[in-house]
Amino acid sequence: MAGRDSLKRAAKDDAGQGTDLGGGYGKSIADVINTLDKPTEFKKTFFKLVKSFSPYKYLFLLAAVFSAASTVFVVFAPKLMADIVNMLVNGVTKMVYEGAGAGLRDPSYKEGIYGMLLLILSFYILGGGFLYAQSYITATVAQRVALKMRGDINLKISRLPAGYFDRHSYGDILSRITNDVDTVSNALNSNLSAIVRSVSTVLGMTVMMFTMNVPLTFAVLISLPLSFIIVRIIAKRSQNYFRERQNYLGAVNGCIEESYGGHAVVKAFGLEERNERKFGVFNEKLFDIGWKSQAVSGLIYPLIVFVGNLAYVAVIVLGAYLAIADPTGTTLGLMYAFVQYVKEFTIPINQIAQISNVLQSTVAAAERIYAFLDNEEERKEDKPEKLPEYGGIKGGVVFENVTFGYDENLPVLKNLSFDIKPGSRVAIVGQTGSGKTTIVKLLMRFYDADGGRILLDGTDISLYDKSEYRRLVSMVLQDIWLFNGTIRENIRYGRLDATDDEVKAAAVMAGADKFITSLKDGYDAVINEETSNFSEGEKQLLSVARAVVRRSRIVILDEATSSVDTLTERIVQDALDKITKDKTCFIIAHRLSTIVNADLILVMRDGELTESGSHGELLKKNGIYAAMYDTQFAK
Repeated sequence: MAGRDSLKRAAKDDAGQGTDLGGGYGKSIADVINTLDKPTEFKKTFFKLVKSFSPYKYLFLLAAVFSAASTVFVVFAPKLMADIVNMLVNGVTKMVYEGAGAGLRDPSYKEGIYGMLLLILSFYILGGGFLYAQSYITATVAQRVALKMRGDINLKISRLPAGYFDRHSYGDILSRITNDVDTVSNALNSNLSAIVRSVSTVLGMTVMMFTMNVPLTFAVLISLPLSFIIVRIIAKRSQNYFRERQNYLGAVNGCIEESYGGHAVVKAFGLEERNERKFGVFNEKLFDIGWKSQAVSGLIYPLIVFVGNLAYVAVIVLGAYLAIADPTGTTLGLMYAFVQYVKEFTIPINQIAQISNVLQSTVAAAERIYAFLDNEEERKEDKPEKLPEYGGIKGGVVFENVTFGYDENLPVLKNLSFDIKPGSRVAIVGQTGSGKTTIVKLLMRFYDADGGRILLDGTDISLYDKSEYRRLVSMVLQDIWLFNGTIRENIRYGRLDATDDEVKAAAVMAGADKFITSLKDGYDAVINEETSNFSEGEKQLLSVARAVVRRSRIVILDEATSSVDTLTERIVQDALDKITKDKTCFIIAHRLSTIVNADLILVMRDGELTESGSHGELLKKNGIYAAMYDTQFAK
């Protein structure tokens, strides 16, 4: 499609460097395009989705019963109306031919008509009640399916290996648990009820019409497939336009988000005009495709009305012919009933046609959900070794010929070996890509080594349960993560059973108590979702307090002071010195001034350990470390 090609070209141009719309935004647009494609395995995913309803089969059966009951009342109503019309016609005829006291003026005749009207009214009330019960049940089932999907995704997230999140963006995962599940939920919520009701209505009306008059029934049934074909053709074309509209809408929203999120950069580099032109391109496309989508989809209703009118004409013409041929068999009431059936019959056919199009996007969303749920989970040890009690952990760490690569053909660590004594402060330095962070990931068991062993106090850590083992380790990262909640809750996240006194003691040791108590609400002060109501230094002190309250034997500091100012760095560094005392501490740092007092410094290069020793020893070797130090502190 031309619109889709133009969007891809815009995405390609935007992703390029030095182009008119350059800026790396193209990936976001491409992601929008891909998420709206049709499912690749429609049947497999569809039946998998149907299978998810199996726990609720009895509720579905009850909903079908209620739907059938409502259909019976709705279907019989035109038949009763036909009887009333015939009674009125007969009553008027009797008044004309039998005198003023006969026909409609006869009290018994009036009572019969009033009784029929009350019966019809009760039919409509009962039909509406059963219809509501059926809709209530199907909505409940749809929400329960969505509830289980969200729960399964959340459970899956906790069971996935850390490597999965290195390969997939958080936005993609979030899209599956929100947008995709909402798409399935909303579609099921609105369409399940419509499907059950439409199918039962069509079947019920067809049976009723055949019992009343076969020729008129065929007149109705022959005209309705034309309606269905028209809806299918137009809906298919309009669906493509609507998909394109969502693509451009995503592009427009992305432009706005980019301008808003990078407002300061846009102003600083004078890119306002560039952003305006970029937005204008996608906004014009959105207008064009939006107009087309509404114009095409707007044809459905008038064409359905046209086909319905053809059905009316067919019923009236054929009915008139039958009435002339057999006046007693084809009455005015029968004609009226079939006119009502034509009106009611068109609605469910239109609904079924529309649902068939919505089903494409529903199954596509379900396919993404099931693809996520089918990912391989983190391997669990069959019979894990029991971890020693907290006091029994000394903290000695040994790497024995450890080899590892994120890609099996590209090893990151190559036969890495070192021996860390309990309670040592170990710094790991090296250029970007040398393997520093990979060592930490292996130590945390986010990944398992491809070869060699990692020992904790002489025991291979791969023998321990991963979750239990990770409780031995505390981490203070460069990228500070705090969640929306109170300061007390954020510190207690390190150990959920920590008391208020332990939380306060951890904050005091981390140097955070001073600024916390100066706040109006103290430890009950709320950190907002963006954590923008605290400075970087304050947030880092809170993350240190969280590590303190964990009471672990191994502490990992990954560039813990790189994002704070010099004064705050000194405060944080003092706090880190306190919490790492008598504990095995691994420090990843680019600022060599922060590691000069380390017991051991490991110098990494291209996945190999090239030098090791204390700060003074490495300077005397006049090797890689000495060159790094001279570069940072050269006069």
